[in-house]
Formats: sequence, structure tokens, C-alpha cells
Amino acid sequence: MTLLPLPVSSADIDAAARVLASFAVRTPLLSPPVLNDRVGAKVFLKPEVLQRTGSFKFRGAFNKLSSIPASARGGGVVAFSSGNHAQGVAAAAKILNMPATIVMPADAPLSKRERTKAYGAEVVLYDRDREDREAIARDIAGKRGATLVPPYDDPMVIAGQGTVGKEIAEDMAALGVTPDIVVAPVSGGGLIAGVATAVKARFPQAMLMSAEPEAFDDHARSLRAGKRERHSSRGRTICDALMAAIPGEITFAINSRLLTKGVTASDAEVGTAVDFAFRELKLVVEPGGAVGLAALLAGHIDISGKNVVIVLSGGNVDADLYARLIG
Repeated sequence: MTLLPLPVSSADIDAAARVLASFAVRTPLLSPPVLNDRVGAKVFLKPEVLQRTGSFKFRGAFNKLSSIPASARGGGVVAFSSGNHAQGVAAAAKILNMPATIVMPADAPLSKRERTKAYGAEVVLYDRDREDREAIARDIAGKRGATLVPPYDDPMVIAGQGTVGKEIAEDMAALGVTPDIVVAPVSGGGLIAGVATAVKARFPQAMLMSAEPEAFDDHARSLRAGKRERHSSRGRTICDALMAAIPGEITFAINSRLLTKGVTASDAEVGTAVDFAFRELKLVVEPGGAVGLAALLAGHIDISGKNVVIVLSGGNVDADLYARLIG
């Protein structure tokens, strides 16, 4: 049976890298001895906490907005997000001189709401438990003639996020090191889909893994089942950026082919990872951005004799929550 081409190719990611070259930060690849000693393996960290807007989301947002024809830019863009995609879209829109409206949950961290407004975007709040954010966003976009910018289920967004993986692959190759395992946090799956596409193009034997809060394990469930499945949680997690209920259609079409498995970490383990990043690595990592590191530190990944890459996807954490986690 011949497999259909994937929705995003390494060539698409190469094109996104050219678009982003003058705007996104090429974040470094770090291998802290204190972490290597702690887990007994060679670990490389990709700190997207140092990216513009404090997360990888700027990459996909800017690539998507740059693809909008000049004739359609006057209507602006509309996005829905708990915070990181919001800031990425708002910042990209400001650079490209486009109006932006962001639909955000009323319980999103105040810091993320305020920073989104600071980039010049209009913020529309909704009730996470009672309202449909996508429906609200589509309604606004329809009325204003704006372009809807999905947080993950879009080929241009995925290609932009894939530049994280392209940089990882290039930097590992420059070091003469083969990545055996690459782990990235997952909500809708856009980041890991892009990263997997880029890494697999250069290192086809690498094992790609999604990392999620243990109660919000829709990717891990879906990968085991071979089809998209929802998680069963009705609660909350300190990983506010990773609360999507089900993998995206486009992202799972990629991830079901390229990912080895999904791993999870509890909120307590994530808190430990946030604290470790602060005390030992001198990095501010938000809970959602630390879930891969949490799974590593908690021993949920078989790393014996392997070279491991962990993406720290964002650092936009509420100050009060952060103080509790590192206190």
C-alpha cells in the first residue's frame, strides 16, 4: 500500500525558515552538565523560552501571516488561544502592520492577556467551560473579513513550527551527534508535527515523542489507538497551554506516521521540572513548556545510552504560579 504524502514536507519547513530568517530568534542548543549528570545521559535542550514572544508560537504565526496576500491583509487576522499563540499572532501582526483580534479564555494567565494587548491586539474573552472559542473566532472573522489563524491545524503554521526541528537537526549534525530521542510538549500537535517532519528528514531513525500532562493525554491515547481520541479529563492542569481535548486532524495525520509514542508527566512532576530549570539551568520555563523535561527527570523515558533532545517550548508563566512552583 502506497502512503499518501504528508500535509507538510521538509521543503515547506525550509521555505518557512527563509521567511523567518530576519524575524525569529535562532535559539541555541544547550547541553547542561548538571542535567546530564542528573539523568545519566547526554541531553540537549532547545530553549524556545528565548524565542520572540517567549515561545515557539511566533514561528508558525509569522509564517502563516506572511502567506496572506496583500489584498487580504486589510481585514486583519483573528486567532483563538490561551496565550502563547495569542502573543505570537499579535506580534507577527504588529510587524506586518495588520490588525489582530485574539479570542482568549477568561481564566488565561493575566500576564499572557496583558502581553497580547501590549502587542496591539484586541482581546475578546470567553468562558472556557461554556463557550466555543473557535465558533466565536469564526464569527468575528466572518463579520470583519479577517483571516482566521488556527493555533496548530494549518500547514503554514506547522511548517513555521517545524523550523524548531530544522535547527535541532542542523545543530546536532554540526556537532557530529545523532539524536536518538526528540521530545516536545503537545497540545494540538503542531509543534511536534513540524519538529518530527524536519528531524526525520535528516535523521530517519530518530524516535519522536509527544509530552503531555498525564490527565490531558489525548496524543498518547491516540498514538496507541492509531486514531484520534479525546482525553477524559474534566479538570485543570498547571500546564494551561496544553489543554486541547483532541489532536488536530492535520497534525495527527503527520504524528500518527512519524511519532514513536507519547509520554506524560503529573503536575507535581512538572512543578519539579520548572523548579529545576530555574535553580539549575537558570531558565524560566512555563509548566506547559517543561512537560518534556518533567517526563525526563521523572524517569518516564528510556534514555539509557541515548542522545536526547528536549524542547522547552515556552516561558510565559504567571508570576504568582511561578512563585509557588519555585518557592
